[in-house]
Amino acid sequence: MPGNPMPQNALPADSRPDQACQVLAAGDLFVSLGVNQGDGLGGPDEVCPGDLYQIDPGHQPLRLVVQQGTGGQQVGPGSAIGTPGQSIGLEARYDLMGDSGERVELLLLSLGTARVVLPLSPMAVGTDYTLVKVEAAPEAAGLADLLCVSFLRGTMITLATGAQRAIEDLRPGDRVLTRDHGGQPLRWVGKATLKAVGPFAPVVIAKGTLGNAGDLIVSQHHRMFLYQRERVAGLPTSEILVQARHLVDGENIFIREGGFADYFSLVFDRHEIIYAEGVPAESLMVNETTVNRLPPEFSEEVRARFPGLSQNQHFGTEAGRAFLEALGPDALFQKPRRKPEKP
Repeated sequence: MPGNPMPQNALPADSRPDQACQVLAAGDLFVSLGVNQGDGLGGPDEVCPGDLYQIDPGHQPLRLVVQQGTGGQQVGPGSAIGTPGQSIGLEARYDLMGDSGERVELLLLSLGTARVVLPLSPMAVGTDYTLVKVEAAPEAAGLADLLCVSFLRGTMITLATGAQRAIEDLRPGDRVLTRDHGGQPLRWVGKATLKAVGPFAPVVIAKGTLGNAGDLIVSQHHRMFLYQRERVAGLPTSEILVQARHLVDGENIFIREGGFADYFSLVFDRHEIIYAEGVPAESLMVNETTVNRLPPEFSEEVRARFPGLSQNQHFGTEAGRAFLEALGPDALFQKPRRKPEKP
């Protein structure tokens, strides 16, 4: 059942680059236990929350090239599925939970009568994923808009001198303090304005929660850098990178929906850990995977300025929700200092 063609974004079609992503045939993500046992992932009216899904061990990832056409997003030349010029429909967005507690987001796309699945988070063969949330397709969303690593307007960034500067006032060439390489020149600042709903709504980390000097507001997939003095079992390093959405507790860290958000991304020669509102967080990592999923306002210029797309991830280990729950809030959040008692 085809969905509605995805609307065009603000940039004209002929100025937007083709983008590639890996998808699965919808039948390769099947119900291993539940009401729809044996069925592949279906549309929002066909699925049943609580069903367990697994990836077929014999699946073959498919390359989908997306291009902008006069009628919206279309299949581009070089795709392993669909035919060039065919409309791509965005049917639904699903949240699943792995058997270790990690959350997975994915999109159900339609190419004519065929359906494919685009995971926005890593998935593994042999893992049970419980369907926990079903949402209609995000409005006015392109495939590339759904993974954005950015800070919001007003975020204070630490310069090499120790001075603080609002992110919107940074310019290429400014030297920014990094955790591992001292002062490093900023190569590029990207900006995109998105409607702050669903996956586009930012995460607010309240002042002081992680030791931050002010409220720190970032995109949901932006990773914060946490250092644990004692290494947690199952993590190869004490340095942890964790997506902001995994830190949400509804009290100190929460998702704020409504209005529009000005997102800014920073690029350096390497994937760096910088200081935002005084606490460490990642810069935008430039490689094929991340650039393919950036908002088009970012991706076009990043490709032009960084044709190698060869940055490697910082050595910190990425931790999912399950590891964070094992650590507990006391290990993650800044404890308020107790005032000394008067004699």
